[in-house]
Amino acid sequence: MNAALSALPSRVPGWRIVLRYALSTGGPVSVSAAHFLVSLLVLHALPSKDFGVFAFVLVVVPLCLSASGALLNVSLPHAAARQSRDVDVFVKANLVFCALAAVLCGALVFSGDADVGVAALFGLYGAAMCLRWFARALSYANDNPGRVAVSDFCYSFLLIATFAALWSFGNLTIAHAAFALAASAVTSIGCFDATYLKRQFVAVRQTPFKSYLATWQGVTRWSLLGVVLTEATASAHAYLVTFVAGAQSFALLAVGALFMRPVSLCLSALSDVERPFMAQSIARGEPAKAERCMREFRAMGAIVWAGTGLLCAGLLAWFPAIVLKQNYRLGDVALVVALWSAIMAVRLVRTPDSVLLQAAGEFRALARTTYLSSAVSVLLTFALLLGFGPIVSLFGILAGDTVMAAQIRLAARRWRRGHG
Repeated sequence: MNAALSALPSRVPGWRIVLRYALSTGGPVSVSAAHFLVSLLVLHALPSKDFGVFAFVLVVVPLCLSASGALLNVSLPHAAARQSRDVDVFVKANLVFCALAAVLCGALVFSGDADVGVAALFGLYGAAMCLRWFARALSYANDNPGRVAVSDFCYSFLLIATFAALWSFGNLTIAHAAFALAASAVTSIGCFDATYLKRQFVAVRQTPFKSYLATWQGVTRWSLLGVVLTEATASAHAYLVTFVAGAQSFALLAVGALFMRPVSLCLSALSDVERPFMAQSIARGEPAKAERCMREFRAMGAIVWAGTGLLCAGLLAWFPAIVLKQNYRLGDVALVVALWSAIMAVRLVRTPDSVLLQAAGEFRALARTTYLSSAVSVLLTFALLLGFGPIVSLFGILAGDTVMAAQIRLAARRWRRGHG
């Protein structure tokens, strides 16, 4: 997509920027809107405990998607650019990872107070989303963003339609919600090339898995470590509050995360789109282009952050009943949303620098930036949770993210000095 956009006339760089980001964010924004709407339905229709389980799923599955990105997606553009059979190695590795994701998602959700059957459905949902996530990355690597957008819109439409139907007929339960998520994810995979699923299973039989070991040794073990420690920094509250205080206690914190979801999804989508462009620019010896892309990335994220903040303020000021049906106090909700807004602002600062370092292959340096931040986040969140309760525990997440942002900025600055 970036290659095609770069062919536009140089006299309209603004249009090129707008078009690139419109294509890259349109689908993810629709997914974010769908998750927001169905979460509101779940918030109103189900008890706090079930909403907490549902919200916990929306933390666990993105963890799997981030791990998929670390293990597969960050290296996939290089293999696709070489047009080598290495792509089949990633395809096979992806199928193995999807099976592991199903087990991990199901086990975590079961540990978070869900029934066995519900946990199994959420495990299927996690596996399907990972399969779709890899298909998105493969489409971007093959310069075919149209299929990504179609899949995103299909998933969003099916999700809203199924949840709306369940709501209108009074059949919205946590089990039906899990089934609707899984069915929407599985169906949206069909929007990709018809040979995609076939290729998955052909690669299992014909591609030796040991070919992936070189990638694991050189790149992905460090990127995976970075993801795990980043998750400990960013989502320690979700696991600690859910496992220590229960899903019902996590529900209030999830309300704030729900309203900031457009920002998190936008940052994730822009990372997938801009990482290949930055990597190509760096490989061609043009780091200035990669840095310009990074600045545009941060500017677009800031626009989404500001718009989301205004939307949250408007909803809480004029339509508080949307989030207060479960007897949450307006002051508590406003504090949680404000804390999440601050957390997302810090992530907005660090994410473009992080993607630049990923594009440069600096995965080991990135992993090092998360050692201290993860320790700060986990220990401080746990201490605040025990001493002051779930809401105040979010200050631990804010502190951990701030430490990480400072370290990533320093690492990116060192890289620029060496490659400027």
